[in-house]
Amino acid sequence: MPIRYWVLWWLLLVLADLVFYVLLTPIWIGLRAIAWLAEYRARRWR
Repeated sequence: MPIRYWVLWWLLLVLADLVFYVLLTPIWIGLRAIAWLAEYRARRWR
């Protein structure tokens, strides 16, 4: 296999990791925190 395919593969892999860990994880944690707060408030008012 040509070296350029390996370079492209690793570049895409690193890019995908960055997108997942830098962008998607904080969004997911934020959504979970909002849901947790909503549930806590709903239980508190009963």
